[in-house]
Amino acid sequence: MSDRIWKGYLAGEVHSEWRQELMAAAENAGRPIEFYTPVVDHDASDNCGVRILGDETAKFWKDHKAANMNAIRTRTLITEANVVVVRFGDKYKEWNAAFDAGYAAALGTPLIIQHNPDHTHALKEVDAAAQAVGERMDQLLATLRYVTTGQLVD
Repeated sequence: MSDRIWKGYLAGEVHSEWRQELMAAAENAGRPIEFYTPVVDHDASDNCGVRILGDETAKFWKDHKAANMNAIRTRTLITEANVVVVRFGDKYKEWNAAFDAGYAAALGTPLIIQHNPDHTHALKEVDAAAQAVGERMDQLLATLRYVTTGQLVD
């Protein structure tokens, strides 16, 4: 194994603790990877623009300010990542996750995608751009282990 420390960006679903679970499992298994995430605090992410730069009368401009401020972090971290993991949840339409996957694909950054089988048709273009697509967290961890260490089995 090399001394390389990989940089992974964890994009997608924000309604569960999947990021914390993945990071803890990777750390416990000694994976040589540092993880970075978007701002997952809904209030902060939705209101950063107006709280920092001032109120807006129209919701469009409020959201526009927040999206642009969040994009500074997201674009920087995806650009610097060696691999981007994108999880699509079961409940919500995660346009931000699809956008992040497309951005990473456009940069040529390897993608690992996770979603349930019910989303396969809706995400076929995203899946086609990915280097690995799984349905479960253990598959994400095994993929990260293999690509970062070259080891197939724990």
